[in-house]
Amino acid sequence: MYALDKKLPLPLYQQLKNILLTRIEAGEWGPGQQIPTETTLSERFGVSKITVRQALRDLSELGCIRREQGRGTFVSSAKLSQGPRELTSFSEEMRRHNLSAESKVLEQSLRAADAVAAEALHIAGDETVLVLKRLRIASGEPMGIQTARIPASLVPGLVDANLGNVSLYEVLESRYGLHAAKAHETHSAVLIGPEEAALLGVEFYSPALAATRITYLPGGEPFEVVNSIMRGDRYRIVLDLVHSDH
Repeated sequence: MYALDKKLPLPLYQQLKNILLTRIEAGEWGPGQQIPTETTLSERFGVSKITVRQALRDLSELGCIRREQGRGTFVSSAKLSQGPRELTSFSEEMRRHNLSAESKVLEQSLRAADAVAAEALHIAGDETVLVLKRLRIASGEPMGIQTARIPASLVPGLVDANLGNVSLYEVLESRYGLHAAKAHETHSAVLIGPEEAALLGVEFYSPALAATRITYLPGGEPFEVVNSIMRGDRYRIVLDLVHSDH
């Protein structure tokens, strides 16, 4: 059913990429399922392993597959779309995608604010902040790493609370009356470092989405700054743009 045509001007690796992509989109290989090896594909389509590797590299860059050293090549899970939306916690966001949310606390401590956090929170550079760093997990799969910083004066005793599998925003509102009214979020593309790669279960230098969020109270005062590293193979940014004549 699927075959390469050497008479076509389209390079063989692109033809192979299109065939594999068609089979993935048709559901022949589902999310998380291993696809045939390079050797099998090379023999099946009568092309060199170099051609197969180039096709797989293109599919990997598209986020359709992931290649695991020593294990093989697997179909990627569907990406989670992220764009302009109401302010929600990670737990609520995952529920909307029908995924179970978990968190593993990597750090929960009191520290002096660094210069960047102090500027974002409008506090003195030596003021103490609560640092909460968590590995975010969706249905058993690591999704990202988020580090929140909140002025310690606003959240007395929170450093000793169990903040693993809870919504931080729900705790802040119910326990301290801190309501997240709005936020300003900045995104950028980054490459994952060795420490983050080990936590997220991806290869070193894999692409990721980095975000910095400053969250504000109803009166406009900033009370939280969050730095996130989210897996690039599981997240995408979707924006709806409207033409303006002005």
